[in-house]
Amino acid sequence: MKDNIKRSWAEPYKMKMVELLKMTTPAQRKKALREAGYNTFLLRSEDVYIDLLTDSGTSAMSDRQWAGMMMGDEAYAGSRNFYHLEEVVKNVYGYKYLIPTHQGRGAENILSRILIRKGDIIPGNMYFTTTRLHQELAGGKFEDIIIDEAHDPENEFPFKGNVDLDKLEKLIKKYGAKRIPYVSIATSVNMAGGQPISMKNLEELRALTKKHGIRIIHDMTRVAENAYFIKEKEKGYSNKSIKEIVKEICSYTDGATMSAKKDALVNIGGFLAINDRDTFEEARNLVVVYEGLHTYGGLAGRDMEAMAIGIGESVCDDHIRARVGQVIYLGEKMTGLGVPIVMPIGGHGIFVNAKKFLPHIPQDDFPAQTLAAEVYLESGVRTMERGIVSAGRKSNGENYYPRLELVRFTIPRRVYTQAHMDVIAESAARVYERRNKIKGLKMAYEPKYLRFFQARFTKL
Repeated sequence: MKDNIKRSWAEPYKMKMVELLKMTTPAQRKKALREAGYNTFLLRSEDVYIDLLTDSGTSAMSDRQWAGMMMGDEAYAGSRNFYHLEEVVKNVYGYKYLIPTHQGRGAENILSRILIRKGDIIPGNMYFTTTRLHQELAGGKFEDIIIDEAHDPENEFPFKGNVDLDKLEKLIKKYGAKRIPYVSIATSVNMAGGQPISMKNLEELRALTKKHGIRIIHDMTRVAENAYFIKEKEKGYSNKSIKEIVKEICSYTDGATMSAKKDALVNIGGFLAINDRDTFEEARNLVVVYEGLHTYGGLAGRDMEAMAIGIGESVCDDHIRARVGQVIYLGEKMTGLGVPIVMPIGGHGIFVNAKKFLPHIPQDDFPAQTLAAEVYLESGVRTMERGIVSAGRKSNGENYYPRLELVRFTIPRRVYTQAHMDVIAESAARVYERRNKIKGLKMAYEPKYLRFFQARFTKL
């Protein structure tokens, strides 16, 4: 008998413990938002119902990870958890040398200090906030070489994280290979909406950089999610495991920075992984200055153990299918309700197109920041701005004006249910219904660096 019934998927885990959430009234949310200067980063978590601010450090750890936490070797030097983590990184990702750090930006800081000199050019497939800042503080200048499709939220090209090789060749011709210490490549490009890079593009990029003697440094924060899209959408990979695809991705790069607070399913931690021995030796010296001894790098032994276990879980096919599947479910629910989002749907969250959602608000009046505030006011769902506020200022003080003005609804791993996704989508739709009445914001306080974290706003 033919099976005509559509099969649903369900999460490959069951819950043993829950955290109770606080339900707030509109009046309470209005007060909390005003006190936070209309910046969702400054809200107290106890005033948030569903927290989609970030997927960084907000995932739920497994029983195996919690068991690993009890096996923490807290020796100052030579913790056995470090050697376990080192073994896992070599096995899963293939990199030769490991430097643990307190989180991803610690790795970015060390790498930038070692490889970048004043006047250097660092091409990359769209900027990320902390990455670009560390590059600039080291004297370098970021140059965007992502394909043009990535800047169009409605373009449905499946690999919008790809590098435009012609753009890169023009930079090499203009500046010379010696002024390019490395090409910065992110898998699952965050600022583009969690968009993946294809294996074919990586292979072609490796051939080009090898010809000119230029390194590729991999921001591998969400590499497993990228591998999922390669498996689903790229010819020749449907029968390969996520673990196999992840290792092949890494094989085309010379090193990586990792915020383990995403893919690796831990609440804190990161690392720098590198293949070059000389760079490793320099990094091992610098980590002692900025993070901690080279066998703990600012982390407790228990954190390294949880990370090692989480890396293994992150490349499990069932896990990543359910993780990305939940994001896709939310995206399809939102589009069905008319909410304009970045397409195709990415791997770690839904990115709402604030320019299309609030076309009457000019970019200088912070439409994405405004929309994030309105979503919280509507339902207690906390999201974050990824537009002009996040883009920051150039060295001459002028604002960057990114073509993408987005609000990120980031889904923590293994935390929320499908019912939560329904609430989130319906909340966004209710704000969309009253969009014409919404007014923008003006900035009342602006910090010097990474202003989106601490800036304050007032209503126009």
